[in-house]
Amino acid sequence: MKKIIALALAAILALACLTACQSSGAQSGGENQEPKTVVVGYTIYEPMNYKDESGKLVGYDTELAEAVFGALGYKVMFQLIDWNSKYTDLNSGTIDCVWNGFTCNTADDDGVMRAEKVDFSYNYMENRQVIVAKAGSGIASAADLNGKTAAAEAGSAGQSYAEGFEGVTVKTFSYQTDCLFEVKSGTVDFCVLDAQLAKSYCGKGDYAELAIVEDLSSDVEYYAIGFKKGSELTAKVNEQLEKLAADGTIAKLAEKYGVSNTAITDFADQK
Repeated sequence: MKKIIALALAAILALACLTACQSSGAQSGGENQEPKTVVVGYTIYEPMNYKDESGKLVGYDTELAEAVFGALGYKVMFQLIDWNSKYTDLNSGTIDCVWNGFTCNTADDDGVMRAEKVDFSYNYMENRQVIVAKAGSGIASAADLNGKTAAAEAGSAGQSYAEGFEGVTVKTFSYQTDCLFEVKSGTVDFCVLDAQLAKSYCGKGDYAELAIVEDLSSDVEYYAIGFKKGSELTAKVNEQLEKLAADGTIAKLAEKYGVSNTAITDFADQK
């Protein structure tokens, strides 16, 4: 009887040990563990994040985010946000990062530099703010903007740039694409957009009559990925950006989405 009891106890101990090992393996990234999810905040902004004809979310930022977080073992969920609420969404934990043509080397309307509000990754793309108006509008210089009404995305670098011109009344909208529609409809005289988006729309399709006023473009800006202050993801993403630059992935994505002239493919000077 004692022998039977001893064998039973040994079996129970072995089972307990196996269960503990399996539990430990899951917590440390074992085969049964569900991948962690990272939530990426975005707005519709071609060629960075937009939907193709099938309704699938694509774009340079979309695919680069998937490549970076995939390598880190994360499942990526994209969350459409109101750009004006990006800081609230980050700080509340609704999203883990803003990856959507986020200009990093500028201040918001409150005069505070964005880098003081969030942690930024490496700069990964150059950009400028550009003025878009109807062809033949007569807008060619800053003086021509005096007394005009502009559209800009609320809380954007475009809003700050528009407000810097004398005599301009600025109306804000939720998305940059809304601003294009306002110019087309004639409710405003011009809008201010990121160059990447403007080049994707102006002179094409529904916006064939719109054009960029090249002489009124801003100085160079830089896009970076924005994280909540103190986020451990910032350093991890930077490391992956370096790897994807080294293996040519970033260059291939830039060519695919027509941004080879502005995409940054070497981060050595940002370390």
